[in-house]
Amino acid sequence: MLPSIRILLAIAAAGFVAACADLLPKAKSEVDSPWRSFAQARAAVEAIEPGRAATEQLRAIGLDPLVGSNVQLLTYSDIALRFPANVAPDRLDPGLRQCLEAGKGCTGYYINVREVRRDRVGGFWSDTLGFNRIVDVSGWSFNALILTVNDRVVYTLHGGQPNLHEQEVTRHPLGPLQTFGESISFGRLAR
Repeated sequence: MLPSIRILLAIAAAGFVAACADLLPKAKSEVDSPWRSFAQARAAVEAIEPGRAATEQLRAIGLDPLVGSNVQLLTYSDIALRFPANVAPDRLDPGLRQCLEAGKGCTGYYINVREVRRDRVGGFWSDTLGFNRIVDVSGWSFNALILTVNDRVVYTLHGGQPNLHEQEVTRHPLGPLQTFGESISFGRLAR
């Protein structure tokens, strides 16, 4: 009878340890957008044809600064600040040159979307007690610039990070005692 109790206790302990890993916090940060991946965002922007597409097409694919939280409306001065003035006009992309020459007739859309997950991994007790905390950061980010002149798209540019993966490691050899010293006000001790 005694060996079977030990086996049951070992199984229960293993189950408890496995369940503890699920108790570590997880976080997710995403900006509201019509796309669920970097590839979808890139394909949507690449489908916009400068010289042919109108602002109605931008609204149809979810790029409306009055509705979406991921689109920033840029004025002519915002756009002019993004490009160096010392570049010869003949070296600029024709659509960009057209925008800069249009002055107030040029409007820009800046899109910045991302989806980032932060998962704490590792040992439950070492994380909870503050000895060793490991956070896996993964996701993607996408940004694009779309310029229009008189409601017609003249220029598009996009970039971003299709595959974000980082690991943050924080070690405190003294665990919970490590932060105890930080909570003491050294200003009071100096008096």
